Amino acid sequence: MFPNLIFALSTGGAIALVVGLVILVAGLGVLFLVPARLKKCPSDKIMVVYGKINSDGSSLCLHGGTKFIWPFFQAYQFLDLTPISINVDLRQALSRQNIRIDVPSIFTVAISNEPGIMQNAAERLLGLKMQDIQNLAKDIILGQLRLVIATMDIEEINADRDKFLEAVSKNVEGELKKIGLKLINVNVTDINDESGYINALGKEAAAKAINDARKSVAEKNRDGSVGEANAQSDQRIQVATANLKAVEGENLSYASMSQSNAARREVEAESLRRATVAEKIAAAKALQEAYTAEEEAELKRAARENATLKADVIIRTEIEKEKLTLQAEAEAEQIRRKAKGEADAIYAKLEAEARGTVELLKSQAKGFGEIIAQSGGDADDAVKLMIADKIETLVKTQVEAIKNLKIDKVTVWDGMNGKDGESTTAGFLSSLFKAVPPLNDVFKLSGMKLPEYLGKIDDGENAAGSASVK
Repeated sequence: MFPNLIFALSTGGAIALVVGLVILVAGLGVLFLVPARLKKCPSDKIMVVYGKINSDGSSLCLHGGTKFIWPFFQAYQFLDLTPISINVDLRQALSRQNIRIDVPSIFTVAISNEPGIMQNAAERLLGLKMQDIQNLAKDIILGQLRLVIATMDIEEINADRDKFLEAVSKNVEGELKKIGLKLINVNVTDINDESGYINALGKEAAAKAINDARKSVAEKNRDGSVGEANAQSDQRIQVATANLKAVEGENLSYASMSQSNAARREVEAESLRRATVAEKIAAAKALQEAYTAEEEAELKRAARENATLKADVIIRTEIEKEKLTLQAEAEAEQIRRKAKGEADAIYAKLEAEARGTVELLKSQAKGFGEIIAQSGGDADDAVKLMIADKIETLVKTQVEAIKNLKIDKVTVWDGMNGKDGESTTAGFLSSLFKAVPPLNDVFKLSGMKLPEYLGKIDDGENAAGSASVK
């Protein structure tokens, strides 16, 4: 009894030890597994977890934070949020005025960390190299930049840069969001065109600014001269008034003195004369300077309008010239394509006819070879066999030669000059039928002999070469 109890206790202890060891190993495995599969997302990256995801999308995007990655069921990758600088050297973009311009610019983009947009980045950019992402964004930017330029005039693009950049940002950013990117900055380095239109606009603006400045200086000089003249006139009037008051006071004091009165009148007359003359001289000088400034301003304005008119005519002429050139090139290209198409059609037709002729000759040669083989290899017998096969056609051809001849419509003038006084009418009909090659002659020309059931040939022939058939 005791040995059995000891054995049972020893067996239970071993099982408990094994179970404990298993639990210990499992605990240590979990202890080491959890830190290894617990991933942290840096602030400059987006962590994309894919595989078995309990969400509506095909992946889970995290910007920052920590995520446990289940082994065998999930995997992860990072998307870099570092800004990407893209040089877009746009050339020959067509504006709304049909003038081609160059707009070199620099765009700065980056993968967006907005919840909906970074899901697009995970679906379309995950696994791509930075150069591939840059090329993809560059293609989208070029297309949208051309689209914006096509809706604006050169004056708007050149003068209102803020409006142009706003339109570019709006269009480009909307398209970039579809692939998970966002637009950070747009820098247009320069805008120019081959026709010189933008340069002409700059020269016109500079000329206008210079003319306006000169006009403003002339107006200020005129106002200064007029003001100075008015100040001098006021000064003289006030001095004269003061003198007049003084004289009036003296006159009141010395009313009894007639000589003082005479002197006073002389002073008053002289003062009045001098004041009037000075005033008129100052007014005339001010008018003269004003007229000179206005004349100079009118001359400058006329020169500016003349330059503007010449620039407009030259630009319109260049545009019309380019339009005619493009139309001529298009028409020439159309003619070349049409001619090439017709030539290709003729060549194809001739080539098909040649192939048909070759195939026909091959078929005839093959059939002729089979006929020779059936004739025992004798080409002469094969030719005879072919002619015998066509005998019906030959006879039909002979009959067709005189089938439509209306004997009752034939008029023969008989002079009774036949042999032994015979009529020549019968000879006419005989000669007419002899004009058709006899069937026996046809057979003889081909080296064949007419079968006896078609008629027996006499051994002798007359001088005319005719044979009688019995």
